[in-house]
Amino acid sequence: MEVTAHLKYAHISAQKCRLIADLVRGLPVGRAVEILSFSPKKAAKLVESVLRSAIANAEHNAGLDIDELKVSTVYVNEAPPMKRFHARAKGRGVRVLKRGCHITVKVAESSSEG
Repeated sequence: MEVTAHLKYAHISAQKCRLIADLVRGLPVGRAVEILSFSPKKAAKLVESVLRSAIANAEHNAGLDIDELKVSTVYVNEAPPMKRFHARAKGRGVRVLKRGCHITVKVAESSSEG
């Protein structure tokens, strides 16, 4: 059984967040939380909070055992960018795109029996 958690409209570009998401994909949740907690990147804190939310959802809503969970899927999609204005010379202006992303983490029970 897969359990999901989402973070929508995070204020970080999807490219930066995907670098961190690739580190934890497929790992047991204990190891994944450990890696994310010691990473100095901003994206690591965001992905860690979503991962902890998915773990809590699995424990409380689905009744799964935390020790048997692994990170089955992590993906980061682009959110609509915030469009801002930056003043330039001679009364001109330039558009600035502040990019955001949607982070989704899915955890599932690892099938270690067999």
